[in-house]
Amino acid sequence: MGEPGIVIVGSGFAGICMAVNLKQAGYHDFVVLEKAVEPGGTWRDNTYPGCACDVPSHMYSYSFELNPDWSRMFSPQEEIQAYLRACLVKYGITPHIRYGKHVVSMEYDDAARSWTVTTQDGDTLRPHAVVSAIGALHVPKFPDLPGRESFAGPAFHSAEWDHSADLTGKRVAVIGTGASAVQFVPQLARTAGHVTVYQRTAPWLHPKPDFAFSPAARRLLRLPGMARTLRGGIYWALETRALGFAVDPRLMKAHEHLALRHLRAQVPDPELRRALTPDYLIGCKRIIISSDYYPALTRENVSLVTDGITEVREHSIVAGTAERETDAIVYGTGFKVTDALTDQRIIGRDGLKLQDAWRDGIEAYLGITTAGFPNLFFLLGPNTGLGHNSVVFMIESQARYVVECLRLLSRTQARAVDVRPKAQRAFNDRLRARLDPLVWNAGGCHSWYLDEHGVNRTIWPGFSFEYWARTRRVKPGAYELIY
Repeated sequence: MGEPGIVIVGSGFAGICMAVNLKQAGYHDFVVLEKAVEPGGTWRDNTYPGCACDVPSHMYSYSFELNPDWSRMFSPQEEIQAYLRACLVKYGITPHIRYGKHVVSMEYDDAARSWTVTTQDGDTLRPHAVVSAIGALHVPKFPDLPGRESFAGPAFHSAEWDHSADLTGKRVAVIGTGASAVQFVPQLARTAGHVTVYQRTAPWLHPKPDFAFSPAARRLLRLPGMARTLRGGIYWALETRALGFAVDPRLMKAHEHLALRHLRAQVPDPELRRALTPDYLIGCKRIIISSDYYPALTRENVSLVTDGITEVREHSIVAGTAERETDAIVYGTGFKVTDALTDQRIIGRDGLKLQDAWRDGIEAYLGITTAGFPNLFFLLGPNTGLGHNSVVFMIESQARYVVECLRLLSRTQARAVDVRPKAQRAFNDRLRARLDPLVWNAGGCHSWYLDEHGVNRTIWPGFSFEYWARTRRVKPGAYELIY
């Protein structure tokens, strides 16, 4: 077997989508390198109790592979993982995947006009193009707490759930109140002796309109066009949320009223309600959807602590003036989003390191290509995440764009394309001008959307259909063709 022409790194939603698009476009000389022993990305890694999607299932799936048989409006993790496995089989991607291949280095060879991709076990591949589909939510983030390593009981991140730890009847501390914690806290509260939730910042919550699809509803969705119609309706309903995100922060008031009404309806205690009322503009952090988190916090065996943690001890946690005995700690503290990209060893033209190219902050043209790194394409790269709709829609737009870049190479007989610095700069200048007055910067909060300089390097500042339109065709003038 010869060298693959294209290497895809990662087999989550992005990697599988890229592989399917390559096959459908007639490109079969590719491999997918997956560090784990099975596919799925974040839906493989996150197995915490209550793990489910917070985007409606019929939108959080591929447009080319609609699934009329989702069990619920918001699918659980196991179902999404099974969907991805089924896509691998149906579209013939399984033979292209190499499991247990953790990529540790990618280096561009200026003379050969190709990449050298090295895996942790010493394997080396020399493709002419690389697609990084590693995603952003896979490097767990832990808080810097004095004494954290000294804790004697089970302590783990929600993305690395320790299923061998029996938390039944135990005193469990949950540190963090992000999207994952909001899902697993209600599950923990049912079996743990006591759950103490340590909240640094109260999240904004909307009710979750979840329900099971009846057998009759699923039969209806199997009729021609019905699943597509439902998907279209969900898409445009979600897209209207971008008005407040992408047009004017003042339009977020309707979202704030909905969240406050939800809080009042589910938390009767005024003191607890005050502690759960955010003090920042809704939308500048991720809006979380849940209908069982607030009720969980009102249970007798659940406490909310808003004092900052000052120390973790062997069998306790100190916050404020109180020390609380603790048997186990679960960290729901999110992920190192930008580190997922910048921690990679990637060397481009003339020995340019990715870290040096991104010294002033990560950026890419359309979030896909970066100057100095020919034929290297990022899926879910800088500023292509969404706060209002399904990121799978963005992934599909990017995968199609990568195929168009490969077709440009075929038409011109060039060996590689490298985005021109001027095109990248102009794109990102427009991006910054559009982002700065919006909710993520005007909201008075620091979120994982922002880097250490307070710049949003994560979210797309507009409607998703705008991004789709911009990525439909490649502008040859934006690229240098390397022969």
